[in-house]
Amino acid sequence: QPRSERPHLDQVVESLRKEVRTVPGVKVFINPIQNLRLGGRISKSRYQYVMRSVQAGDLRASAEALAGRLQDDEVFRDVTTDAQLKGLQARLNIDRDKANQLGVQISDIRSALYSAFGERQVSTIFTASDSYAVIMQLRPEDSADESAFGKIFVRARGGALVPLSTVATVERQVGPVAINHTGQLEAVTLSFNLAPGAALGDASARIDRYKRELNFPVSILTSYGGDAAAFQSSQASQIVLIVAALLVIYVLLGMLYESFVHPLTILAGLPSAAAGALVMLWLFDMDVSIIAMIGILMLIGIVKKNAIMMIDFALDAQRSGMAAREAIRTAALLRFRPIMMTTFAALMGAMPIALGLGAGAELRQPLGLSVVGGLLFSQVITLLITPVIYLALDRWSGSGPLKLAGDP
Repeated sequence: QPRSERPHLDQVVESLRKEVRTVPGVKVFINPIQNLRLGGRISKSRYQYVMRSVQAGDLRASAEALAGRLQDDEVFRDVTTDAQLKGLQARLNIDRDKANQLGVQISDIRSALYSAFGERQVSTIFTASDSYAVIMQLRPEDSADESAFGKIFVRARGGALVPLSTVATVERQVGPVAINHTGQLEAVTLSFNLAPGAALGDASARIDRYKRELNFPVSILTSYGGDAAAFQSSQASQIVLIVAALLVIYVLLGMLYESFVHPLTILAGLPSAAAGALVMLWLFDMDVSIIAMIGILMLIGIVKKNAIMMIDFALDAQRSGMAAREAIRTAALLRFRPIMMTTFAALMGAMPIALGLGAGAELRQPLGLSVVGGLLFSQVITLLITPVIYLALDRWSGSGPLKLAGDP
């Protein structure tokens, strides 16, 4: 189909889910390919929650309980875990009392098992031009089942060879298909998608609540992975970064205008830009994602530039002897066209992104909506409210811009 006639990605995913639900015995995970993926394990869903512990039993039980809670919650979709207890494993039970009576040490049993089923290098053969490692292990046909333990002998302290089957028995049981590790601890990763319109912040709060309700053992460590980990990191640092950026801009503007007051006039339009961006995201049912935050940060430079064009002219006019009211009025009239040209140039550049045109537009659209909404809302503030703030701060400071020696 032509691109303009194709349905939205969320609509396609929902329609496919409805189709596969009617097939009995089939469990399908639909995970759209992301243009931007921030680490994490390869999983069946986009977001990941990693649980680690030294106690394998507690880890798997807690992961299964949490996965059940998430599956019953309407916010989460495609909940799965990589702890698939569908494998068959052999468990060796050692009779320690009998082994002690026969003079067999546990370390010798471990060494014999490693020599039989591992890849122990026992020697090296050197030739004139090369060297070859000698690996000792059982033949593949002898290690196919637990009957191989009867062919393994362990040397006791007295030198006698004791069959391993004499001091140990083999028990078959169900175990994990694969065991993953993170940070040297056994780990289980829960992966999930979100329902349309659900926010990742709300999902994180629900996971934390379920964790408290299930009363996880203290030995279990939890963390987010992939995109969810990036979201958690950005949530913790974005306020600090924005405040630091504003402080740096304030200091630079203060040095430029030699005033502590009028940089505040320039920065006064930034809250309106952020409010416009958030309103636009809300109208289009978009989350405040990392991409949307990039758009909001871009607004700082664009909105600040518009205010600088007006304030810079007004301060020059005041230095020439013009009154503050007449200076800011003249600046608003003469700088109206440059401000509008700058704003509309930025709007036209962000409009294709905001409209979601092109392949992979779902990733970029929040950025475009943030920029368009912030510019539209802040434009009114810059033209109407900035002169009012300028006059108010000028009266409050009482002296206008600082003058250098030799200025008229």
